[in-house]
Amino acid sequence: MRPTTLTSSNGAQMLLATGVVLLMSLLSMAIFGVKVAGLTLPHEAASDDVIDTTGQVLEVVQPLSQARMDLWMDSGLAPMEAAQLGIDTVHDDLLHHGEIRGVEIKLTDIVLSEIDASTIQVVAELGVSDGEAMLTYDVAFTLNVQSS
Repeated sequence: MRPTTLTSSNGAQMLLATGVVLLMSLLSMAIFGVKVAGLTLPHEAASDDVIDTTGQVLEVVQPLSQARMDLWMDSGLAPMEAAQLGIDTVHDDLLHHGEIRGVEIKLTDIVLSEIDASTIQVVAELGVSDGEAMLTYDVAFTLNVQSS
């Protein structure tokens, strides 16, 4: 036997082993990429999380904003400042609550207007999204200024 035959045989086996390791690495990265893209999750056509969440937010946004505004006013803030702080904290809470549920909830384009000495109008756009669907809804409600 010649030593060159044995050496080339070992080289071929090492090349084959390297190829197998590389192929397994590529396969594992491809599987990871598919999982990250969410392609392994089944699509649920009957999912109505966005609609349910929008309805729930619409039910609570005015009373919660009113309660927050009242708390800030009781602390001595002016009505407009208290209303702005109240709606800002409500937005932050909704955003955090949505992250926990896997639904993104945002209030954008928030405008506060003083209608008269006892009423502040809030107009905003509510956006709710869950990765499958997105819903935007125009929100308008009034906040009542308590007379102390």
